[in-house]
Amino acid sequence: MAQLTDDCFAFGGPLLSVEAAASLIAERVPVLAGTETVPLAEADGRIAAADVVAGRDLPPFDNSAVDGYAVRFADLARDAETVLPVRGRLPAGAAPEAAVPTGAAVRIFTGAPMPPGADTVFMQEDVRRDGETVALPAGLKAGANRRLSGEDVARGSVVIPAGRRLTPPDLAIAAATGHASLAVRRRLRIAVFSTGDELAEPGAPLPPGAIHDSNRILLVALLRRLGAEVADLGILRDDPAALPGRLNEAAAGHDLIVTSGGVSTGEEDHVKAAVEAVGRLVFWRLAIKPGRPVAMGLIGDTAFVGLPGNPVAVYVTLLFVVRPLLARLGGAILDAPPSEPVRAAFRYAKKAGRREYVRVSLRRGPDGTVEAVKFPRDGAGLLSSLTGSDGLAELPEVVTGVAEGDLVEVYRHPLLW
Repeated sequence: MAQLTDDCFAFGGPLLSVEAAASLIAERVPVLAGTETVPLAEADGRIAAADVVAGRDLPPFDNSAVDGYAVRFADLARDAETVLPVRGRLPAGAAPEAAVPTGAAVRIFTGAPMPPGADTVFMQEDVRRDGETVALPAGLKAGANRRLSGEDVARGSVVIPAGRRLTPPDLAIAAATGHASLAVRRRLRIAVFSTGDELAEPGAPLPPGAIHDSNRILLVALLRRLGAEVADLGILRDDPAALPGRLNEAAAGHDLIVTSGGVSTGEEDHVKAAVEAVGRLVFWRLAIKPGRPVAMGLIGDTAFVGLPGNPVAVYVTLLFVVRPLLARLGGAILDAPPSEPVRAAFRYAKKAGRREYVRVSLRRGPDGTVEAVKFPRDGAGLLSSLTGSDGLAELPEVVTGVAEGDLVEVYRHPLLW
């Protein structure tokens, strides 16, 4: 992995902004994930490793957009009904045997190729069929209800750019333009730990002073939703002598290690020192709330991210800090996350110079406008503030407060994009 360290991010200096961290990742982190070819049925959610180019026009031939009657527009009366004999029948999947005769109509069905000479289709609901003739009303435009070859996609055009996370519509357009399989990036291999002597496995009896480990469950679920192969490596205890070796072991065979807890400045926060013992730190401490103590580094060629110990901070920093790293490592395009401006129905004061994410619920105000209501309690340890809210209101570094009626940008849960 390329060198990331930058003196302007020296520890103990100014806190790093979210954008600066993302820029540093984009500039210095190479793509790690190799490529493989998979069938379309297995490609949903994977990252396209190369541009996908249309192998044929879509549609591949001129065809009818409706069930009806194909005619030559030149045979139609301008201001009166036209009666034409019906000569032939074309269902979808059949090839026309001959051109439409001058002064005649051909019965045609949706998706069937246009017979040579025909350029316009009447919908069957708009005509009167009388035996072997059909009465066509005046007023239809030339070319109506005809789909032209290549009008959707032209052969040779890029239908899926490299780096896109593939969706079902992407797979459909790949299939329609001639592809049965796609080159995709290998899934990232991520090792996940929680740290702390106070943690117990979910469901286990709780000794005095202990809590059940929820962060690891949260991280594993989010990372798997983001398409990674995740190894749950359990709980790392607060043993400064054992931590470096455990991190080294995890680095073998993984692209990224993600931990929670142990990266702040307390006497029992040993993870940062363990990383420095076996690797190097790239940055530490971000200007973000919740989530300031975030450590990023390298253990050999394996990236490391240490997240805070509070669950809301874990959620926020994984989505706004770790997700850009995952995109870079996995060769994915990092699109701006979707947000929406919402009227604030709360007041809030904050410090300048840091970005804050406030948990909010959405409701309709008296005038019908959607407005954001702040979760009634603060605290990065409140899991109920995630399950009991609809999203996060982002308050940029320059903002020092929110008044009722101000517009705030809201990211809805689940923040996976």
